[in-house]
Amino acid sequence: MDKLTTNDAVALLRRAGVPVTVQRLEIARVLFSRPLHVSADQVLAMARENAPETSRATVYNTLKLFREKKLVKELIVDPERVVYDSNTHPHYHLYDINTGELTDVSAEELRVVGVPRLPEGVELEQVDVIIRVRGKAVSEAA
Repeated sequence: MDKLTTNDAVALLRRAGVPVTVQRLEIARVLFSRPLHVSADQVLAMARENAPETSRATVYNTLKLFREKKLVKELIVDPERVVYDSNTHPHYHLYDINTGELTDVSAEELRVVGVPRLPEGVELEQVDVIIRVRGKAVSEAA
C-alpha cells in the first residue's frame, strides 16, 4: 500500500471518532500505510520524520486512543516489549524470541476451537495467540 494520503487519514480518524490533529494524522500515516508491528518508540521516530514537533507523550496517548477505538491492536510479546499491530483483521502471531521478529499468521492457518467458560457478567472481546519460536540449537559433532 502507498503512503496514506491526508484525506484518507482524516476520513479514517473521523470514522473512528478520533479528533484530528497534525500529530495524529502523521501517526495514522505511519501505522496505516501498510500492515506493520511497531513499538511506540518506532512510531515516534517515524512520525518525527514529517512532524518533528511530535512528542513521546503524544505518541503514547494517540496509541492508547487508537487502541480504544480499535484502530490498532496492542500486543505484549514479552514483559519488556509491547508492539502495536495495524492489522486489526482476525489473525495470530509468530514471535521469534531470538530475533524479535513478529509475523502474522492468518486465521486460516491456525484454528482455535472453543473458549473457556467465562465468569458471569463478562463477555469475550478477542483471543490473542502469540506462537513463540526460537532457532534450533546447532549441536556440535564430537
